[in-house]
Amino acid sequence: MSVVQQSRTGWQASVNQPLIDELRQQVASQLAASGARLSGRERDQRVDDLVRVALDAHAQRRLAAGALPLDPPVEKAVAKAVRDAMTGMGPLQPLLADPTITNIFINGGTVWVKRTDGSKVRVPAITSTADELIALIRDIAARAGADERRFDRGVPRVSVRLPDGSRLFATLLAREPSVSIRKHTLLQTSLDELAITYGAMDGGLRDLLTAMVLARRNIVICGGTDTGKTTFLRAMAKAIPPHERLITIEDTDELGLDLDPDHPDCTALQAREPNVEGEGGIDLAELVRWALRMSPDRVILGEARGGEVVPLLNCMSQGNDGSMGTIHASSSKQAFSRLMTYAAQSAERLPFESTAPLIGGAVHFVVHLAWSTDGARVVSSIREVLHAEGAEVISNEVFKPGPDRRAMPAAPLRTDTLGELMSAGFNPDAIRGW
Repeated sequence: MSVVQQSRTGWQASVNQPLIDELRQQVASQLAASGARLSGRERDQRVDDLVRVALDAHAQRRLAAGALPLDPPVEKAVAKAVRDAMTGMGPLQPLLADPTITNIFINGGTVWVKRTDGSKVRVPAITSTADELIALIRDIAARAGADERRFDRGVPRVSVRLPDGSRLFATLLAREPSVSIRKHTLLQTSLDELAITYGAMDGGLRDLLTAMVLARRNIVICGGTDTGKTTFLRAMAKAIPPHERLITIEDTDELGLDLDPDHPDCTALQAREPNVEGEGGIDLAELVRWALRMSPDRVILGEARGGEVVPLLNCMSQGNDGSMGTIHASSSKQAFSRLMTYAAQSAERLPFESTAPLIGGAVHFVVHLAWSTDGARVVSSIREVLHAEGAEVISNEVFKPGPDRRAMPAAPLRTDTLGELMSAGFNPDAIRGW
């Protein structure tokens, strides 16, 4: 089908929005009335059957009234719209299916998308009213999450992992809901792919990072918003030997390592919001403590945002070498102050003088990600943690940002660290200019 035909069909479907809404409600009622507990595939098939029957009945009614049935292209578009609303992500589905889109931002009736080339463009609204958008978010949260999640003025935020791996976060604090969707297209990526296909690093740096993982170094990955921290963490984890037992801890399930056949012994733990009575909530800090009772070889924290850094640092320094996590920071050095600030906000209320030695004894490397001057997500800086003095973490920036913000060799690694990495298969000659 040509672009013109697709556009015309989409317009025709929008003209028939009342029919789409009517059929959707009809199919939803029939699905609920059956009372059957169906698997995802069974539910999709059942929806297809109900949509087909509903459209046949609609065509018969039109013929009985002396009107022509819908044109086949229009009927096909209407059927797809109803199916998307019931089994996909409704009007969001075309945006989620577009491989050139990386982020979707919805502010009520205003919709923006960010594309893979870094451009940001405005696209047509996906719903007619705020109530329709709220209903869509509730439906998506109920179907995409492990548990049904509230979204109303009483609980004005929801965060879910969509079936394609994207992350949706919505708030309801203003007059209209606000939705942010970050698409994760590289769910099975590796350091090789990031280096060769996407130019995030050269081959020598890829080999160094792989050796860090194999040598069981504790690594903190940092960077600004949308620099690819989760994707990079997933790629680093790809280098972990498959026999190791992994426990992943996240606020919203994004890593998906438990779904990766290369990690057959992986358990994914996800934080849970309190119920209406304010009970049953489980935060990341508690999940880290749970993970330590599960005999992990490594603990992987999706993103550190608060007090969970204290049990994570304890985990890294108490025999779970090779653990990793991400944190928001604008430089590799700032990662230390962010970790100390989060520790000060934790239940333990650790002062900087107590946290700095904890970081110095737990973290081996900090890897910073940034956007290069030519618009690529790249490794920009790597720090080797040495020790702590007072309230300061002492480190060497072994790779620093170059003119294009890509990492370039700076200070040498410590001799014993280099020896450990070489034992893990690293060849120092792979780094040009080191």
